[in-house]
Amino acid sequence: MAMGLRRLVGGVGMEKHGEEGQTAFEIGVVVPKRVQEQEEGEDNDCLEVLVNEFKKAGLIVDTVVGLHDEFIKLAAPLEVLGRAAVELQLKKRTHIGVDLQFEWDDIDAFIRQPDGSLFSWCERFHCYRHIINGIVNKSYSVIILRSNCKEIYWEPGEPLIRKLESEVIVKEVFPLHDEEKRKQLLRSWALNWRGFTNQPIDKVYSYFGTKIAIYFAFLGMYTKWMLFPAAFGLILQLVDFGSLQLLVLPMFFISIISWAVLFLQFWKRKNSALLARWQISSSVGADSGHKFLEMEWSSFQSPVELIKKWGTDKTKLKEVFQREEWFGRLTRIRNDAVIILSIICLQLPFELAYAHLYEVIQSDLVKFGLTAAYLFAIQYFTKIGGKISVKLVKYENNENTEYRADSLIYKVFGLYFMQSYIGLFYHALLHRNFETLRKVLIQRLIISEVLENLMENSLPYLKYSYRKYKAVRSKRKREKGSSTGRIQLIPRVEKDYLKPAYSASIGEELEDGLFDDFLELALQFGMIMMFACAFPLAFVFAALNNVTEIRADALKLLTMYRRPIPRSAATIGAWLNIFQFLIVMSICTNCALLVCLYDQEGNWNISPGLAAILIMEHVLLLIKFGFSRFVPEEPAWVRANRMKNASQAQDMCSKQLLRSISGEKFFDGSEKNE
Repeated sequence: MAMGLRRLVGGVGMEKHGEEGQTAFEIGVVVPKRVQEQEEGEDNDCLEVLVNEFKKAGLIVDTVVGLHDEFIKLAAPLEVLGRAAVELQLKKRTHIGVDLQFEWDDIDAFIRQPDGSLFSWCERFHCYRHIINGIVNKSYSVIILRSNCKEIYWEPGEPLIRKLESEVIVKEVFPLHDEEKRKQLLRSWALNWRGFTNQPIDKVYSYFGTKIAIYFAFLGMYTKWMLFPAAFGLILQLVDFGSLQLLVLPMFFISIISWAVLFLQFWKRKNSALLARWQISSSVGADSGHKFLEMEWSSFQSPVELIKKWGTDKTKLKEVFQREEWFGRLTRIRNDAVIILSIICLQLPFELAYAHLYEVIQSDLVKFGLTAAYLFAIQYFTKIGGKISVKLVKYENNENTEYRADSLIYKVFGLYFMQSYIGLFYHALLHRNFETLRKVLIQRLIISEVLENLMENSLPYLKYSYRKYKAVRSKRKREKGSSTGRIQLIPRVEKDYLKPAYSASIGEELEDGLFDDFLELALQFGMIMMFACAFPLAFVFAALNNVTEIRADALKLLTMYRRPIPRSAATIGAWLNIFQFLIVMSICTNCALLVCLYDQEGNWNISPGLAAILIMEHVLLLIKFGFSRFVPEEPAWVRANRMKNASQAQDMCSKQLLRSISGEKFFDGSEKNE
């Protein structure tokens, strides 16, 4: 009698990923342990059938018995992935710089990844998903599967994985960490403090995919650029300029606005350079260009469906497209209006009431209790707002998952924007209490960020420890009274499974954990920029926090979470527009702060100083838009390579077309001569 599945290995020595025939196990399938009474080799045992179907599909299979569950580890040889890529009609970059549909017979025409592999992690993951979901009942009759004395009816044409998931036989399918690559990244990235902001971005891209690599590239560049305003702010804090202070502060303000605009422009250039290095088209999102991801349309039909429905009547088709286009835009406007009105009517009074009470209360103990109650209430409000935003986004006709995620980000950021800054505006502009403003900024930048870092790094570990404790305890309860008293170690695959998923605080439907990481950066950027003139030292605190954030986030992804599901979005998406919005807001708020600082009497009459500040505001807005035009978003070498590739592709297509035409003419002429 066997208590678990037999160890079925489709290959020997398959523990290392590469292109030389050796493959790493990258996907794990969690199934419940079989009861002791179930006989090994029972006819149509569903787990045995599942393993055999995986092997028939060409996958390399290894089964591991854990403390509480059993795990099927899957790997795929290059040829199997190649066949799946062909079926998915996957587009890949060729040596002439053009993305063409992948063909296995023309494998040498396609460019390989920075680590030497043919397919990126994102492409491999979707190929795995296609292979697994492609296992169906190809017979014409129902197959009866058995699991723990339970019969399961596998209908003809029904996917096996979905059937077993509905019967809770397959608990979860998740990506596995590659231990060798993970340890290399730990040494060269997460635990390497000598590099300061330097990171092995190419290796991060190969292991985690485009979206996470883009985030860390942005965080590293942001931290490196932060050194200039941090040094300037430290000088303002330590040096007494005396009567020149009124001149130095506007200079600091102009400098940081110019710095922020240039940073975002040069980030766009770096983003373009990274995509060119990774041979990724900037227009490729998580869904575009790939057939393997389904387009979900709520109130909007796909163009192909509309063409099939209305035929070739151009007039009717044009009217239908225009109607659907404007209906989608009006739906988005309606949803945005719902969120904005909710923020103004519900959240704004709540935030102003808290800020006013904090201002008038004298007791520090009462202030502490008020803050605790506020934080508890705001977390509840934000969670409700996030759920409402997710529901509203579902009814929008966004083109793909990344567009839906961007729409969700805009809506939820509005909630966090009001939550994070309305109290600061209240202290700065209405009460002009700069001492309270600086205290709140210090609390937000030091205490809040330290607590957030502790929470985001400790909570995953506590969740993992608790789940591991439950697994061990459940194992001991089952074996209580057993004659065998040996202790079974937790296998690596079960440790990966017990770790929490890298998910967003607003839910897992459209966003992963990058939402919270980007949100933290955006709120920090807005805080240090919009109140820069009141507290220049804030840039120092932000720089120190970001230096540790790089390594902490890397360590979190490598050790505390499961390997995230890859996303192939090529940019930081909506967050770039949010950063640009915060720059415009900072121009307005800092000009108002300068007026408050210079006008101590509060009569708003400091002519010609007020006029000078208003002129400076307009000049800075011109600088913001001027630098956006002055600094090109794409490096010259990237643009030149793209034009060269397009020219080469056009020449090759033209030559092929000419050969085809000339061959037809020769054939027609030879027939006429005969």
